[in-house]
Amino acid sequence: MTDIPILGFIIQFLAFLLDQLPIISHAAVSIAIPIGLAALCGVVSERSGVVNIGLEGMMLTAAFVGWAMGAVAVALLPPDLAAMRTEVFGITLPLLIGLGAALISGMILAALHAWLSIYVRADQIISGVIINIAAVGLTGYLNSIVSSGSPQGAGKFTPLQVPADIANLPLIGWLINAIFDQGPIAISAIILVIVLQILLFRTRWGLRTRAVGEHPRAAETVGINVIHLRYRNVIMSGAIAALAGAYLSMELTSSFQAGMSAGRGFIGLAAMIVGRWTPIGAFGAALLFASSSAVGRAIQFAAPDNATGDFLKGIPPQFYDALPYLVTIIILAGFIGRSIPPAADGQPYEREAAA
Repeated sequence: MTDIPILGFIIQFLAFLLDQLPIISHAAVSIAIPIGLAALCGVVSERSGVVNIGLEGMMLTAAFVGWAMGAVAVALLPPDLAAMRTEVFGITLPLLIGLGAALISGMILAALHAWLSIYVRADQIISGVIINIAAVGLTGYLNSIVSSGSPQGAGKFTPLQVPADIANLPLIGWLINAIFDQGPIAISAIILVIVLQILLFRTRWGLRTRAVGEHPRAAETVGINVIHLRYRNVIMSGAIAALAGAYLSMELTSSFQAGMSAGRGFIGLAAMIVGRWTPIGAFGAALLFASSSAVGRAIQFAAPDNATGDFLKGIPPQFYDALPYLVTIIILAGFIGRSIPPAADGQPYEREAAA
């Protein structure tokens, strides 16, 4: 059967994917975390009617601030106190200080975006672009200054070690390992997806958020403070974006590199659209995009030793690097026009009394 060129290629490729499933699934979850958090940031903000494309800049700023403040804490704290580390997740005081600073930085940038979008009524796209451009320039410049001193970083959070007996369970072991063999930020992100899904569709806050995003004037007539709710949601979205940035510099790696967000914020926005502005849908789309990157990595480092593997290894590695972005464009193109955003998304709101 494998002598039939196309059919043989498909069978061998599927066999390779099945053989590498534990590795691919674990890598896909790790890659999906910052994309999924960026998508959740967009969901929380846009469900209340404020477009937030500045989340790329918020991620990048939080990644730098978290790493830099962790390094500062290591330098200022007593060595014994700074070195104290928990057995689970490898949590240290400098890491916690860095994480807290990262969250605050994201919320400050989100508050700026909220002020420009809600109070000033500036174009929300332009406001987000300004934040993105400023974040790239400032973090790159500050990183060059800080790095010149070769600071000792705070390290990174460590994954939760899944016992081998559980990770090797038939059928479900690979899934348990992929989800739980992660650091605290990654596991928190997965929990956050479920929590936000419940909050958005099963609570008063969720109902008010959706009402403000669909018809703010009608929501105001029933006593909902549209302005305050939008401020709260945008600032909350900044904290979620900051969590994604902290993941990049404090859990996925233990350092900061200029531009390390690498477009993940924009892919997160695409995941939000594909997921139809729902937390579970958005994270599912993030996993889909991340899976293409995970498969590409598996091909580059563990291609099968057969004709299919020779063909796959013959493809330039740059193609696999670009694969997530290509998949994003293709899938997003198919969803444009089918995925309908909240009716008031991106529209400044002005109260009747102020008109």
